[in-house]
Amino acid sequence: QVQLVESGGGVVQPGGSLRLSCVLSGRSFSLVTMAWFRRAPGKEREFVAAIRGSGASVYYLDSVKGRFTISRDNAKNTVYLQMNSLKFEDTAVYYCAADVDNSAFYYDDRTYDHWGQGTQVTVSS
Repeated sequence: QVQLVESGGGVVQPGGSLRLSCVLSGRSFSLVTMAWFRRAPGKEREFVAAIRGSGASVYYLDSVKGRFTISRDNAKNTVYLQMNSLKFEDTAVYYCAADVDNSAFYYDDRTYDHWGQGTQVTVSS
């Protein structure tokens, strides 16, 4: 059974940083595309970042490029999202997701088979 467990959310001031982590169990981690999505209050869930199994290919939402970094440690079955220079508009519940088929449509949440429970990130002064 595939499980995703996230951690690392919290409250941070604008301009601050947080690092989210997500551990996958029940699947060969290095063969899976991993991603982060988020859902802000009153909005639909949106793609944030994705990383292929080898780590060689990464993709980002335009508004987080240069501020967020997705990475993975295949030895620890863990994907990370380092978030720097946080803005009010980054406030959301963040979800990690796993795509075992490595679809080309990494930005589409329908691609992903498995989801974490979500972790709240609040940017507030």
